Amino acid sequence: QVQLTESGGGLVQAGGSLRLSCAASGRTFSTYAMGWFRQAPEKEREFVALISTTGSRTTYADSVKGRFTISRDNAKNTVYLQMSSPKPEDTAVYYCAARTAYGGTYYAPGTYAYWGQGTQVTVSS
Repeated sequence: QVQLTESGGGLVQAGGSLRLSCAASGRTFSTYAMGWFRQAPEKEREFVALISTTGSRTTYADSVKGRFTISRDNAKNTVYLQMSSPKPEDTAVYYCAARTAYGGTYYAPGTYAYWGQGTQVTVSS
């Protein structure tokens, strides 16, 4: 019952910054933990970050910890991914997703109920 739409992707130079946004439809956004995943060509979808319903807790993949920041604004029905010091290996299609709980196997795509269409991020050197 939730439609997710990502935006903000594009071409960015290594060492720059980029902020992705994911807008959700409906009035139940605040009841979902929100995650970001990414998928590079010919690679499996991988977990990037997760944020709890209120934003009080966050979890990051080791590959992005310290560089990416996930946040949310429930009043705007939006979750963000701030990408700082991006690297060429961060190049991928980035997806936002919603799940009903923060705990459990958050790194597994199958545990998320709703997905956006994705936005391309390309990091050049």
